[in-house]
Amino acid sequence: MYRFRDPKNRVIYVGKAVNLRARLSNYFQPIGSLHPRTATMVTTAASVEWTVVNTEVEALQLEFSWIKEFDPRFNVKYRDDKSYPWLAVTLSDEFPRVMVGRGAKRKGTRYFGPYSHAWAIRETVDVLLRVFPMRSCSNGVFKRSQQVGRPCLLGYIDKCSAPCVGNISAEDHRRIVEDFCDFIGGQTAGFVRRIEKEMFAASEALEFERAARLRDDLGALQRALEKQAVVLGDGADADVIALAEDPLEVAVQVFHVRGGRIRGQRGWVADRVDEGETDKLVEDFLLQLYADDPDSIPREVLVPALPPEAAVVEDLLSDLRGSRVQVRVPQRGDKRTLLETVARNAGQTLALHKTRRASDLTTRNQALDELREALELPEAPLRIECYDISHLQGSEIVASMVVFEDGLARKSEYRRFVIRGQQGSDDVRAMHEVITRRFRRLLDEQSTSVPSTEVDGAHGPMLVDPETGRPRKFAYAPGLVVVDGGAPQVAAAVRALDELGIDDVPVCGLAKRLEEVWLPGQADPVILPRSSEGLYLLQRVRDEAHRFAITHHRSRRSKSMVESMLDDVAGLGEVRRKTLLKHFGSLRKLRAATVEEIGAVPGIGPTTAAAIKTAVEKNGPGLAVNTATGEVEET
Repeated sequence: MYRFRDPKNRVIYVGKAVNLRARLSNYFQPIGSLHPRTATMVTTAASVEWTVVNTEVEALQLEFSWIKEFDPRFNVKYRDDKSYPWLAVTLSDEFPRVMVGRGAKRKGTRYFGPYSHAWAIRETVDVLLRVFPMRSCSNGVFKRSQQVGRPCLLGYIDKCSAPCVGNISAEDHRRIVEDFCDFIGGQTAGFVRRIEKEMFAASEALEFERAARLRDDLGALQRALEKQAVVLGDGADADVIALAEDPLEVAVQVFHVRGGRIRGQRGWVADRVDEGETDKLVEDFLLQLYADDPDSIPREVLVPALPPEAAVVEDLLSDLRGSRVQVRVPQRGDKRTLLETVARNAGQTLALHKTRRASDLTTRNQALDELREALELPEAPLRIECYDISHLQGSEIVASMVVFEDGLARKSEYRRFVIRGQQGSDDVRAMHEVITRRFRRLLDEQSTSVPSTEVDGAHGPMLVDPETGRPRKFAYAPGLVVVDGGAPQVAAAVRALDELGIDDVPVCGLAKRLEEVWLPGQADPVILPRSSEGLYLLQRVRDEAHRFAITHHRSRRSKSMVESMLDDVAGLGEVRRKTLLKHFGSLRKLRAATVEEIGAVPGIGPTTAAAIKTAVEKNGPGLAVNTATGEVEET
């Protein structure tokens, strides 16, 4: 175990290594080759010290305590700062009380949970007190009722059996408490059957008021059960954890399952400030989730990827819990389905976070100002255009242009380009062509000028079409051009602008692997901090350009495949091929259609429909690799 300290002797980073010499050699390298966060940590640190322990489990335990004690600024935290609420029953009291609490657990108290929201627990308890009228008041209220000889309001509305005034003995009250604990613990079927039996018996005995009360009690139990839907039929205790990641942030979602029922849910988003893969993120999260609260560790933890040292993590969690803990990735069945549900929730959390972050005016202004400063622009880039190339093994090459104004997408300004007359997958050449075509249009449309004032006769570009009154498509010059790629793509874009005589449009490139920002003529990229709003905006612009290009590419590929596949169908001309494609939308849907569905398309008869079906079945589905995205796609 090692600790880096700053000049004021404060611990700024805690780490562990089997070979300390090899690990430290990773830090003491030329600053330019280090990750920005690591470089900042190394330049901030003034000394390093270490402690030797016997096993990796002991190292993890020591890391827990050091991170908790020192709160090092360079150790990433993947959990929120809230404690989880619990449902507690004080069994050590003479008259046990049910309550909702947080923090450290006490001896002699039985705990249920953890849950996601205290109000949700209180709602459930309020419903169940009708069926299990146990004490829920504080010690002060209980003693005051004993002194005055009169129960509190809950006693009058039959949500408490009022042991404070002797309405029930301590033994009978404890039996109610035990029934309540059994129900909350998952043993629900017996109580439902018992109340149903008592309700029908009261009805047959013509005790209709008691039957009505039991009916209401049964409804209360059903409402409580609806809040705890069964998701695992084996009644397992498990925490189900999923992550949704991008290069800058990671969203964490946790479902707490106890007795086969979801008892709580928690989700949050943290900055992703290192290069670790999913398995490393899972390890860091597990260590931090359970470090402060070993009582919350379940028998099973379901994760999307096993930690690098899964056996060590399992041993540590088992030691903390006091019994065996399994960390595993479910492959099939209910647990796999539940993990996929949690993963969808994590994706939704990340998407919502991005939407809120992108729509915040202060954040957008900060992002634009950070880009102006980092890229040394004369002013903030209020209009950003981003270009991306998409193709499949050199065929159907297309490009996209997306526009962001004031940090928000301007979808009406998006444009698509089809690269013609080019063989092979030369992204640099394609980028040169796209930039040339876009900015040649800019020069053409700005060449038509109108007087901007009648006083001095000054002229400016005609930004609005005089015939239609609509804005011209390419008349606005961007404050920043972003290309998807590194130095070669940036050089191609700058060369295209130079050939057109344009020297006042800034250009940069965003390389996807390390999120490096490349500027023209610079040997080294600009490294923006991972938490930078400017980098987040560039990433969002680049991803939108990529999405737009992929969508266009897929539609063109599907169209060309349908047309080529149907060339040999007799009597099927270009017009009817287009009608067929428009009706089904894609080759996959056409292949899945029956002869009758194909024959229902206007202009397609039964004979032609049968020939079309034969043609698409003859050329069955295949697999291809999209070289732009790495996706394996069905063709």
